[in-house]
Amino acid sequence: MKIGYARVSTSDQNLELQLAALNQAGCGRIYQEKISGSKKERPELQRLLDQLRPNDIVVVWKLDRLARSTQNLLELVELIKAAEASFCSLSEPWADTTSHSGKMIMTVFAGIAEFERDLIRERTSFGRKEALKRGVRFGRPKKMNDEQKTLAHRLLQEGKSIKEIAKTFNVHNATIYRLLEEREIS
Repeated sequence: MKIGYARVSTSDQNLELQLAALNQAGCGRIYQEKISGSKKERPELQRLLDQLRPNDIVVVWKLDRLARSTQNLLELVELIKAAEASFCSLSEPWADTTSHSGKMIMTVFAGIAEFERDLIRERTSFGRKEALKRGVRFGRPKKMNDEQKTLAHRLLQEGKSIKEIAKTFNVHNATIYRLLEEREIS
């Protein structure tokens, strides 16, 4: 069965052009929603994916109605493929996994996307190593500096409660408990 998916970004926009094209393409069921494509949660798209059966064909008017990025498109096409269904775009005839050439093109796109992810990962890793060499610290900033930690330990030894010390330094009680654990470990 051909299953259509139509989407516009706002409630002011009209789905008519997409619906007409999907009906003309022979879609037996059409899922439609008025929601930004950048939203991860798209209920109608999720319903469509959940109800896919083998040999179904997901049809869109244009690729940008389904996905906002190549990566997102490839992820969705993989989900469709996992359901043993196919995908095609009416406006981009090369995006058609019902044909051998369409499958090949989507495979090439997937390869390019994977290559790009690897390059990004490599550049990020190199950048982190270089930043560490320059003394850049990663992660959340410390709640207390070394002087404050020393003072907190002294206050603990003087019998002040964890709660009082935490209030003094405007930190959560757990921060003071972690200080105790650090001292015990060292």
